[in-house]
Amino acid sequence: MVAFGFLLVAGVGGAQEKPSVSTIPPRVVVRTAGQQLDSNRSTSRILYPWKTYITCTVFWVGEKPTAANPVPNHKSSWDQKWEKNFGGYDDPKKSQRIANYTTGEFRPKNFKPKMNSFYIALPYNDISQTGIGYKPEAARVIPWFSRTHPERQGRSVCKGRWLQVFYGGRSCYAQWEDSGPWLTNDWPFVFGNKPPKTTRNGAAGIDVSPAIRDYLQLTSGDKVHWRFVEESQVPYGPWKKYATKDKQDDTPDMEVRRKYLEYLRQLKNEQLSKSP
Repeated sequence: MVAFGFLLVAGVGGAQEKPSVSTIPPRVVVRTAGQQLDSNRSTSRILYPWKTYITCTVFWVGEKPTAANPVPNHKSSWDQKWEKNFGGYDDPKKSQRIANYTTGEFRPKNFKPKMNSFYIALPYNDISQTGIGYKPEAARVIPWFSRTHPERQGRSVCKGRWLQVFYGGRSCYAQWEDSGPWLTNDWPFVFGNKPPKTTRNGAAGIDVSPAIRDYLQLTSGDKVHWRFVEESQVPYGPWKKYATKDKQDDTPDMEVRRKYLEYLRQLKNEQLSKSP
């Protein structure tokens, strides 16, 4: 398996030719039929299959409703105070954002997020429409359900899950924080091998945040590859800078920040060692 991470683009700057998602397609790893994830097995060895050439759209915390998209994003499927807990309006305008590969800052200019600015939405919500308990198929189709359900006391087992998103020869990592685009019940696509059910926006199957857009240098409507990853498989990078410790609370993990600073120091030392 090819390893992708922050080091692939460290020091990127200036104008670049826009890469195609198909330039370096990832290797697809698919579990055999009937194969179950062993709850006692090391999660670092779990490889989820890639979803390839999926149309993405860009969305953001605090997005206002429009005629084409009547649902506002001041709250998410799992967080009634998403905009407040995030720290404010995640302004998508590039003139109002910081996108710096050297410092790892990919965020709005006017505030530092309280939550991960690398977030996505997928068209599934595991919580029932009543808001109490899980949907009937959740335990059957969500691969990690049995490993997380007992300790989560009825809360979403999807919120905060990590993904790897690949585009144009580089990848980043993000957390699942909302449901969409358009649908909240498309589990055959999210957890199976079916294409997205929706035909809107070019059969869009994943929403990505402005930070992901800026990091991967993509635009709404581009096709990306994505897959689930375990938290232990996520390398240190900008996506860990404001990640939360508990997927259900909003308390920054100071240990994550400490390790991230160590990562930046190591990166700087490597760059200095290569200088003439």
